[in-house]
Amino acid sequence: MTSCISTMNVIAQDKKSFTLEDLMPGGNNYFNLQPKNLHGLKWWGDVCVNADIEEVKAVNPTNGKETVLFTLQDTNDLLAAKELGKMNHLYNVSFPYAEKWMLVNTSTHKVLIDCDKKEIIWSQPIAAKAANQDWNKNSRSLAYTIANNLFVTTADGKTHQVTDEPKGIVCGQSVHRQEFGIYKGTFWSPKGNLLAFYRMDETMVTDYPQVNTTTRIATLEPDKYPMAGMTSHKVTVGVYNPATEKTVYLKVGDPTDRYFTNISWSPDEKSVYVIELNRDQNHAELVRYNAENGEKDAVLYVEEHPKYVEPQHILTFLPWDETKFLYQSQRDGYNHLYLMDTQLKAEPTSFRTETDGTCYEYTHVKQLTQGTWLVKNILGFNPKAKEIIIISTEVSPLQSNAYAVNVKTGKRRLIGNKDGMHNVQLSASGKYVIDNYTSSTVPRNIDIVPTSGKGKNINLLTAANPMDAYNMPEITLGTIKAADGKTDLYYRLIKPVNYDPNKKYPAVIYVYGGPHAQMIHNVRNYGAGGWDIYMAQLGYVMLTVDSRGSDNRGLEFENCTFRQLGTEEMKDQVKGVEFLKSLGYVDENRIGVHGWSFGGFMTTNLMLTYNDIFKVGVAGGPVIDWGYYEVMYGERYMDSPLSNPEGYNKANLKLRAGDLKGRLMLIHGGEDPTCVPQHSYTFLRACIDAGTHPDFFIYPEDGHNMFGRDRVHLYEHITRYFEDHLK
Repeated sequence: MTSCISTMNVIAQDKKSFTLEDLMPGGNNYFNLQPKNLHGLKWWGDVCVNADIEEVKAVNPTNGKETVLFTLQDTNDLLAAKELGKMNHLYNVSFPYAEKWMLVNTSTHKVLIDCDKKEIIWSQPIAAKAANQDWNKNSRSLAYTIANNLFVTTADGKTHQVTDEPKGIVCGQSVHRQEFGIYKGTFWSPKGNLLAFYRMDETMVTDYPQVNTTTRIATLEPDKYPMAGMTSHKVTVGVYNPATEKTVYLKVGDPTDRYFTNISWSPDEKSVYVIELNRDQNHAELVRYNAENGEKDAVLYVEEHPKYVEPQHILTFLPWDETKFLYQSQRDGYNHLYLMDTQLKAEPTSFRTETDGTCYEYTHVKQLTQGTWLVKNILGFNPKAKEIIIISTEVSPLQSNAYAVNVKTGKRRLIGNKDGMHNVQLSASGKYVIDNYTSSTVPRNIDIVPTSGKGKNINLLTAANPMDAYNMPEITLGTIKAADGKTDLYYRLIKPVNYDPNKKYPAVIYVYGGPHAQMIHNVRNYGAGGWDIYMAQLGYVMLTVDSRGSDNRGLEFENCTFRQLGTEEMKDQVKGVEFLKSLGYVDENRIGVHGWSFGGFMTTNLMLTYNDIFKVGVAGGPVIDWGYYEVMYGERYMDSPLSNPEGYNKANLKLRAGDLKGRLMLIHGGEDPTCVPQHSYTFLRACIDAGTHPDFFIYPEDGHNMFGRDRVHLYEHITRYFEDHLK
């Protein structure tokens, strides 16, 4: 049934015990127990820059020799002389040019400092309420938003108001509730001469009545929240020219029930590329528009899937050939790279897509990477070697590694150490990377690594594990079979501190289970959170299983839950329970479950569906009814309530409120904009009507997650609940 991969066992009776102040973000000792890091590492061309609090140092990538470029005192002296603000540290400075010019961002200005001459050579004011700042190094223009409108300040300090829209229309911010890899709303052309931006009309979207209870009389502060099956917002894409102060909107046609994602520019700034999806999210088109007049030039690629298509990445053009670009797609079951030409050619090829009854045959499409692993990110290029530098899961779905991919042959070469999760920054020429990685045996290691595989690595940091001074539990990584009987699922098992094989222990399953999340990685403690470790110290067995439906295992692994969220995932979690029962030291009458968000949905669902297994549960920010969740995410995985009533009813936990037997506590942020409080409120009403008795705790004014001291309080509260009812 199980396969054990590896174990961490560092128990020592005479070591320290943890508190939640040690283990939880917001705790007063939390950061002291994180492995040392170098937060200000970046590239200046092919020179590594180490920026810390007091100094900025250049590090020679061939020998590691350090040279001080500038100091905090030097910086603040120059800023004070021209009243341009003050810096408290130098972590966030950058070197965007070939010259030794340091870009500094104060609260009021962007400032360029010549490090050799020790003088300010340029500055640009930042508006007091500027949000969503987006600066282009070539034009030195700054795009930003104030309230719902978009502004641009050019290099000469002149400010342009790009939009003047009424309330309900939002410009220059992310759209489609940040799905599809969208995290911002402005997109500078390569030379910074033009700015593409989102305009989102939300006037037709229902207001969700969030309430601010800090005022004398509670104040209504509504969110625009389109729930599954309801009217959604309408998005258009504008192109603003600061030189002419004119905006052209792409002529996309009626934007109703359409998504416009992954905005990209051609290198010559003449074209804007957009991936467009229908509301069902099963048909995607890569469309090119003329940036000067907004006219539609061509559809370069079409992709369909009977469940869903989910574009997450912009186009990436080859720096040595502006007619070629990289497109990322899961069409073969895993996210891989496809090399495409900017010209559509109908010539014979085996790569085919059907749309509107026509079969297009694309000769301009070449698959560059393939295998039962996925490309996670494109870092950039080594133009001299004609290589793409990527991050992928080729070594293991539990980790990420950097690879160089030859564009002509598709051959790949591992960069750096094979072990662990790698956070990698590529130098300007692609010759080097800063490789910051951690694994189950490496708290943190940072090297400068040649991408060629030749030459020596320069070590910048080898961190110690601050938890070595504490009494750690045994943490084991392994696999069990999913409920389908064939798929391997990874688990993380944590035994109680000072484990005694003759005792019977209570167990808690920590669960997420949904798309775009993975709980188990080859990092320190295999990704176990501080609360898991704390509970092991209190005498609990802690188990996490990455069930089908979760991330980094391919499309089939994820989309088997389509139109039935919760069903297959719960079956896999029950396989985890069977594994716990097989261990011999777990008390099968004392099994609990805890999760947040999708994990809160899973926790509540497990407590209702398998109420003979789970005695205690704590569900944080839970989805109770997918009909109350937002359009883009909800309809991607569940279709609409109209087209999938059976699936929505099956996953509607209100309808099964009477099945609650054990002790269940729901926790919700009072102003949660992601999973609105209505989920928990309506479940409580359903339980009252059904005669069952969950517990409830709310964090007033908090959103979907608790931060700072609230997070410490949260896990004190959760711990007390399990101690009271499961121990």
